[in-house]
Amino acid sequence: MEASAIQSAIESILFALGDSVSIDKLAEVLEVTQSDIEDALDAMSVRYGQPECGVQLVRLEDSVQLCTKTENYEHLIKITKAKPKFSLSDTVLETLSIIAYKQPVTRIEIEKIRGVSCEHAVNKLLEYDLIKEFGRLDAPGKPILFGTTENFLRCFGVTSISDLPQITPDQVEEYKKEAEAEINVKLDI
Repeated sequence: MEASAIQSAIESILFALGDSVSIDKLAEVLEVTQSDIEDALDAMSVRYGQPECGVQLVRLEDSVQLCTKTENYEHLIKITKAKPKFSLSDTVLETLSIIAYKQPVTRIEIEKIRGVSCEHAVNKLLEYDLIKEFGRLDAPGKPILFGTTENFLRCFGVTSISDLPQITPDQVEEYKKEAEAEINVKLDI
C-alpha cells in the first residue's frame, strides 16, 4: 500500500470514528506495519500543522485522533451553543490529582488521602469523562478502581500519564501541612 493511500485511509477512519484509534489497530486493519502507520502519521502531523488547517492529529499514548485546533473552539461554541469548558472546583481538582498519580485507586484510598468524603468529586469526574472505572480490587467488598481517561490526557495537554510533573518529597510535606491546616480550620481547632 502506498504512503498516500495509507494516509488517506487513516484520515478517513479517524474522521468517521471521531474518537481515538490505536496504532496497532490501524496497522491491523490496513494490513501494513506499525512503522508504515508511524511514517504516515508523521507526514499527516506536518500537513495538519499548517496554519490554514483547522484540524490537528493528536497522539494519546498508543492511539491517535483527529481533533479541532484549539484556536477554533470559540467558533465551534458559537455554532453549537455548547458550554466552552467545565469548571473544576479545588475539591474536584484535588481528587483528580490523587487519581492521576495513584491510579488505579479506590474511593476509600482517595478518602484516606483527603481525609473527607470524595463521592461528589468522583461523580463529577465521571460525568466530565476525566476518570473511569478500571475494574474492581480483589479485596473484601470488591471496591471499584478508578483511573484517568484519554479525555483527561486531552484536557490537560499530555500524551501519557508519565508526562505528568513529578512531585518532590518537599512538595509532599508542604501539601500535608496545608491539608492539616485546612482540616484544623474546618474543625475550628
